[in-house]
Amino acid sequence: MAVIKPMIRSNICINAHPVGCARDTEHQIDFAIAQKASKGIKSAKEGGYAPKNVLVLGCSTGYGLASRITAAFEYGADTIGVSFEKEPTTTKGGTPGWYNNKAFDRAAAKAGLKSTTFNMDAFSDECRQAVIDEAKKWGVKFDLIVYSLASPVRTDPDTKVMYRSVIKPVGKAYGGWAIDMMTEKLSTLEAQPAEGDDIQNTVKVMGGEDWERWMKYLSDADLLAEGARTVAYSYIGPKYSQPIYRDGTIGEAKKDLEARAKNIDASLKKIGGAAYVSVNKALVTRSSSVIPVIMLYLGCLFLVQKKAGTHEGCKEQIDRLFRERLYTADKKVPTDNEGRIRIDDLELKPEIQAEIDKHMEAINQDNVREHIDIEGIRKDFLNINGFAVDGVDYEKDISDMTAID
Repeated sequence: MAVIKPMIRSNICINAHPVGCARDTEHQIDFAIAQKASKGIKSAKEGGYAPKNVLVLGCSTGYGLASRITAAFEYGADTIGVSFEKEPTTTKGGTPGWYNNKAFDRAAAKAGLKSTTFNMDAFSDECRQAVIDEAKKWGVKFDLIVYSLASPVRTDPDTKVMYRSVIKPVGKAYGGWAIDMMTEKLSTLEAQPAEGDDIQNTVKVMGGEDWERWMKYLSDADLLAEGARTVAYSYIGPKYSQPIYRDGTIGEAKKDLEARAKNIDASLKKIGGAAYVSVNKALVTRSSSVIPVIMLYLGCLFLVQKKAGTHEGCKEQIDRLFRERLYTADKKVPTDNEGRIRIDDLELKPEIQAEIDKHMEAINQDNVREHIDIEGIRKDFLNINGFAVDGVDYEKDISDMTAID
């Protein structure tokens, strides 16, 4: 038996709290249930315009988990989820997503919703076949496929070559202030530019090739419902993040994702379907916490948006994506000139960015707390791994690392 405390090294948390992860997932579920009630959302079974059977690729954390929760508990959908997580033993912990998935499946069963979660490599054709077999066993076709995979590596299913993605700027180094979220100390950090095959490898992992392959497999298996939609997630961001995101290696991968969305969209037209890329808001993630400048920007963004009353986390973003974009009353999906859904609109409002500029320019070691929401970004950072979650007794001994009670 042991009391589990966060183990943090250079803004990376290397362990997870089983009960904390489960409770955080349950809090997101409670939010979705409350939205359904307050907004009068009807499931397809209740006559509403809503997805009935949803596949979420990358279902265990972040936007993927929020998408599965929203689809199931707000819109009444049955779901199949795929993610590749480290399983715990009784004495050794697993990754946060493993506990999140377990909590989701337990809550879905209690609510009378069908769910299956595959702990498999979503990039593999074996995983595709497992999903196809499960959907056929259910006797359903998917009307929504959410693509939310984020991985450092991908093995090409045809060549068996493994590719590795990197988060690097292109052309020149990118650096600036970084903050240690636990000590609040500022330091300078620099990311070196991409070299060799970094760009091509990152596109291979994080671009749209795998998404396109998934959609072809599902189409060939006749598992796409009439009017089926698919959405993948991307980020553009402000001037502060452009060099390492939109103009960096990840940005090249996201541009490939957007290009392939058009291919997928064309193929879905014959069944009245569509493919979209949703550009989402910046959030605290395991990768963003170790990139120069980004955590300071996020701290300013949280501070400014909370003051303006427009701050959103994963669950609020995805709730709005479904209600105001994908499943609107008139069944139309508003997009920008490039055909992308924009739910980063509140983040990128000129008045919000102008206010952030003032804070970013004024930050120094002596006034950190005046210009960033340190408590907010720290809590989000800890929540990802099941720590600092409301309603959890962190002094209680955990005797079984596989249990979420």
